Amino acid sequence: MRRNATELEKMRRAGRVVAEIHEETRKAIRPGVTTGDLDRVAREVLERRGAGSNFLGYHGFPAVICTSPNSMIVHGIPSDEVVLVEGDIISVDCGAIIEGYHGDAAYTAGVGEISAEARRLLEVTERSLQAGIEQLRDGNRLHEVGRAVQAVAEAAGFTVVREYVGHAIGTAMHEDPQVPNYWPGSPGPTLKTGMVFAIEPMVNAGGPETVQLDDGWSVVTADGELSAHFEHTIVVTENGPEVFTVP
Repeated sequence: MRRNATELEKMRRAGRVVAEIHEETRKAIRPGVTTGDLDRVAREVLERRGAGSNFLGYHGFPAVICTSPNSMIVHGIPSDEVVLVEGDIISVDCGAIIEGYHGDAAYTAGVGEISAEARRLLEVTERSLQAGIEQLRDGNRLHEVGRAVQAVAEAAGFTVVREYVGHAIGTAMHEDPQVPNYWPGSPGPTLKTGMVFAIEPMVNAGGPETVQLDDGWSVVTADGELSAHFEHTIVVTENGPEVFTVP
């Protein structure tokens, strides 16, 4: 769906709230902090900005952010019992609603000093996201996003998760069409100015296989290897992609 100027301005505002949550939670990440602490930081930002949460209560999800450490790929539930330690990596995924319009973005950060391989995984995953964003241009085809993401990740020797993908976004957090982070075998819809997408590569250091834990939410790598996750909300414009979820 193509969004008009009024709708896009509301999504920009939602995106700025998400960017602020990213900034504030990044500042809080250090050894000894719990993932529950990070959720409280995010709640404070939402309250201060008068924004709603699109995570809290979503199919019963109990928090305003997802916190996924190390081999956890996505959908980790914040908890005061999960304490970050030096060398961990932690993915923070969050969203916001302003006047009925949504923003959604994620990042992965190191806790203190991390290994060279973990650092490389983060760098490559973020680079794969940027490569995907570059494909969001009027007249291009949507699945070129996944082709670009996959090329960057696999060239570095990593793998791309298949079961969880990006999506269109607007008056709901998850709208059609989906945005695979890999080439699915067909070019997909033609992109038009005003279309808004959340692109979110999840890249694994080992194999692409995933396992959902018994809590019904948390998804981990089947082989226990590290995973990273980066995401932005982006609109297609006449002048190329515009990212809403940056400061």
